[in-house]
Amino acid sequence: MIKKILILCILLLVAAYLAVAVTTFNNKPDKQVCKGMELTVKDSVDYGFITQKEIKSILKKNGILPDGKELGKINVRQLERILIRHPFIDNAECYLTSGGKVSVNIYQRIPVVRVMSSNGEDYYVDNKGKIMVSPGKPVHVAVATGYIDRKFAQNELYELGLYLQGNDFWKSQIEQINVTPNKELELIPRVGDHVLFLGKPGDYKEKFTKLQTFYKEALNQVGWNKYKRISVEFNNQIICTKKEK
Repeated sequence: MIKKILILCILLLVAAYLAVAVTTFNNKPDKQVCKGMELTVKDSVDYGFITQKEIKSILKKNGILPDGKELGKINVRQLERILIRHPFIDNAECYLTSGGKVSVNIYQRIPVVRVMSSNGEDYYVDNKGKIMVSPGKPVHVAVATGYIDRKFAQNELYELGLYLQGNDFWKSQIEQINVTPNKELELIPRVGDHVLFLGKPGDYKEKFTKLQTFYKEALNQVGWNKYKRISVEFNNQIICTKKEK
């Protein structure tokens, strides 16, 4: 009998503890004042399109800067909606921390190619294939020139830009992409006085693998300035045009 009473008392105590814990957990300290923001801009080492100062300015301009506000009056979803309107912000994650602060993580849009078309347009294509206005700051990506419309930029040039950015050698070697009236691709390298002709877009892995092999096995032997044009337009062959003496 005593044992049953003891077990019942323990169960009642556990139930009371759980009830208090759940109530405490669910009741937000609405009156607690926000102690500031924990603000992080991802990829800020490589890209500086948006700064912490600019983010605070955006929130202040819209009257939603959380510093000093009661936590119960802070709408983190609203903070996210306002921030992702910025042309250089891809995503924003905001949440309240256990320490009474607002954590804000900013993910920047990452350009993969810059387009300076013959029709006068100047913009970037980001790593999701979307048009990105020129940030007014230098970005280390290949510049595409020539006969380029936005559809071509967001498809063919986007795929090429992704490939270049994902390959350290070609990322540093290719500085310009020229699109001919026939929508064929010419590449201008940083090292070597020649033009790399890819032909129609596509098959980038195969074409660049052939080129890199040719660089190592041929150009390193005969010199990087021997040819004026190196073409990988056709499968299983590389066609080189020598410079005129």
